[in-house]
Amino acid sequence: MKSMMTKSQVVAHLAEKSGIQKKVAASVVEELVGLAVKETKSGGQFVIPGLGKAVKANRKARTGRNPQTGEAIKIPAKTVVKFRLAKAFKDAVVPPKKK
Repeated sequence: MKSMMTKSQVVAHLAEKSGIQKKVAASVVEELVGLAVKETKSGGQFVIPGLGKAVKANRKARTGRNPQTGEAIKIPAKTVVKFRLAKAFKDAVVPPKKK
């Protein structure tokens, strides 16, 4: 499997494809990440059209098990962030099976 792209490789690719300097592309990436954090924190979700949606979700408290001892433990409620991929993105990466 191919190794994943680093941030500098992503910035270099964006700069080359759009014809802008690497510094400008890096600031665009940083701004997009900052905007995603701000909007998800305040509004509960952030959508990147064609890619997916970051969603803030609440998990209920539940009972779990210690895998070593089998002892029941309480897992407290907490807020988590989930990323839901867009259908178009999923279908482009892994085409649906034909029936």
